[in-house]
Amino acid sequence: MSSADTDMTGMAKDSVISGMLGGAAMAARMLLSDEKLSLGWIIRRGCAAMITAAIVGLVAQDYISSKGALYASIGAAGAVAPEIMEYLIKYVRARGEKEISHATPKTNKRKRRK
Repeated sequence: MSSADTDMTGMAKDSVISGMLGGAAMAARMLLSDEKLSLGWIIRRGCAAMITAAIVGLVAQDYISSKGALYASIGAAGAVAPEIMEYLIKYVRARGEKEISHATPKTNKRKRRK
């Protein structure tokens, strides 16, 4: 097995572990919730938690040397994944609208004199 294969295997393993930690954190949040939860809500939020935690796990492992602190940050990211996703969606939408407004040509709507 080459070094690149070993790196990819390790990265895949880390992603799966991070995703499971994020999913577990979201499951704990759901269990502690007083709200009525639908199946669609559970699946949507669970997937968001797993994806967010996997990304945070891959990014944070280079910056956090303590395994405990790394796992805590991954779990926390999974638990607040819906809020993180909402913020990112709003940010990207606002940024896109700003870029579109700059790219859209301004029309001259002055009335002509007769």
